[in-house]
Amino acid sequence: MIFADGACTGNPGPGGWGAIIVHPDGLIEELGGGTRQTTNNQMELLAVIRALEQVRGVRGPVEVLSDSLYVLRGITQWIWGWRKRNWKTAEGADVANRELWQALSAEVAIRREAGNPAIRWSHVRGHRGIPGNERVDEIAVAYSLQRSPSPPLYRGPLLKYFVAIHDLPEERDIPESDPSQRREKPAAALAYLSLVDGVPARHSSWKECESRVKGRSGAKFKKVMSNDEEKKIWESWGVKSPPTP
Repeated sequence: MIFADGACTGNPGPGGWGAIIVHPDGLIEELGGGTRQTTNNQMELLAVIRALEQVRGVRGPVEVLSDSLYVLRGITQWIWGWRKRNWKTAEGADVANRELWQALSAEVAIRREAGNPAIRWSHVRGHRGIPGNERVDEIAVAYSLQRSPSPPLYRGPLLKYFVAIHDLPEERDIPESDPSQRREKPAAALAYLSLVDGVPARHSSWKECESRVKGRSGAKFKKVMSNDEEKKIWESWGVKSPPTP
């Protein structure tokens, strides 16, 4: 489980980020850092990136908890359209913080390619007394103040941790986008999958998929809307080595 948060004084201005990693073996690891000139969104992204980098070698499911809808909607919804448009917004402008989005996308891909379950992206409301979120905010703000020495970070067993890290809200789904954000929702389908004579393929359009399966006896095909759905379809079809996106 990962909590992540960013903070910035001035926006742009001095910024900081903080993260807490709850390892499967009970180890708690706090991370943090700061930058002299940055934005709040950049620090929110960097917190998640640095935490995922830290757990590259840790196998199994990961839940990322953030109060940043910019990060959560970006990685679960908007990024598909950005990629399709070669990192342009729906209006044709360059996507802000492209390098950070690409770095975050790369970390997600690394976990997927290592055979781990899809990351669960969860929303927690900021400044609502959720212990883990309050602590990462505290770390991020401390680093944004650019003081010396750096704030102390905990690394040790869960039993000695001073934060009730498992005190979580039951509802952690990402809220639906408001009307001003709807243009950044993903395309109707993430991909189209096909299986012909035991050979799997992944298609970006229905036309491409249809041309492969049409008239082929026993062919299977399916439209998928998410990475989780895609994984389940491949498993249900008995495909052990599916094509990568």
